[in-house]
Amino acid sequence: MKAAVITTFDRAPHYGDFGEPIAAEPGEMQVDVLAAGLHHLARGRASAAHYARAAQLPQIAGVDGVGRGSDGRLRYFAQAPGQPGTMAQRTVIAPGHSIELPPGSDPVAVAGAMNPAMASWLALRCRVPFRRGHKVLILGATGSAGRMAVQIARHLGASQVIAAGRNSQQLAQLPALGASDTVALDDAARLGALARKVDVVLDFVWGAPAMAALHTLVERRADRSQLLTWIHIGSVAGESAALAGALLRSANLRLVGSGLGSVPQQEILMELPALVHEIARGSFRIDARAVPLRDVEQVWNAPPHAGEHIVFVP
Repeated sequence: MKAAVITTFDRAPHYGDFGEPIAAEPGEMQVDVLAAGLHHLARGRASAAHYARAAQLPQIAGVDGVGRGSDGRLRYFAQAPGQPGTMAQRTVIAPGHSIELPPGSDPVAVAGAMNPAMASWLALRCRVPFRRGHKVLILGATGSAGRMAVQIARHLGASQVIAAGRNSQQLAQLPALGASDTVALDDAARLGALARKVDVVLDFVWGAPAMAALHTLVERRADRSQLLTWIHIGSVAGESAALAGALLRSANLRLVGSGLGSVPQQEILMELPALVHEIARGSFRIDARAVPLRDVEQVWNAPPHAGEHIVFVP
C-alpha cells in the first residue's frame, strides 16, 4: 500500500510503498483511512522531537485520522506510540479507543480539527475546575491550536477570552472567533491591564515569553489571593523556562501541564466524544484543506496559511 514513510528523523516523510498493516491483537481492526491531519504532534513524532514517540524505523507518519472499518462505521481514531501510523491507505486500530462519528460527518474537517482542538478541550475539562463565567488568557493564540482554544473557551462558557500572540494581522482575526480582547505578547502594560483578573491561562508558548507574561500577571494581579491556574500545553518558544520562586510565593498560583500522561487515557476517551460531536455539528469554524497524500514531502514543512489545517487524503 502507499503511505507517508519515515526513514530518517531529520527529513520529511516520503510517499512510498509500505507493508499492509496486520491486526495482531485481539479486537484490532483494519480501517481504510479517509483523512489524516498534519499538526504539531504528527510533526513532533516524525522528527523524534516529541516526548511520546516510537523509535523504530522505517515507520508510517501520522498519529490520528478518520477512517471506515470493516464494520462500515466511520470513526475518528488516535494511535499511541508503537501503533501503526495513520498517513496511509490503511491502518490498524483498537475500536475501543476510537470514536464513532455521526452520519454525515466531514472526515476532512474532523481530522483537521480534532488534535488542535483536543489541547484546550482537555486542558479546560480535565486539568482545572473550569466554570462558566471564568476569564481565560491564551498565550500563543495565533497558532492553529491557539485559534481553536479561543473558540473552545468561549464555547465552554468563558466570560472573557484574551488572545495574546505575536502576529498582529492574525490577532485581528480572533474577535470573529470569540476573543473579547487581543494583545501583543510583548506588550506588558496592556497585557497586565487586560489580564489582571483572569482565572485560567492556556499557555502554548512556554520559555522566556511565558515567564515574562507570568511575571506581569502576578505583578498586576487585582487580588493575589484569587486562584490563577496556569496550564502549560505547548513549547513553541522553548522547552525550558526559568521560574522565579517569588512568583509562587506571592500569588495563589497553580502551575500544571496538560498532555499525554498528565491526563489519564480513560479520561481522554470519556471526553473526546463530546468534542467530536461539537466539531461534527459545526460548532467551530474550521479551515481544513485536503491535500493528496502523494504531496506529503512538498507540504510537510511548508508554512500554512493562518488558521489552516492541512489534512492528507490517501
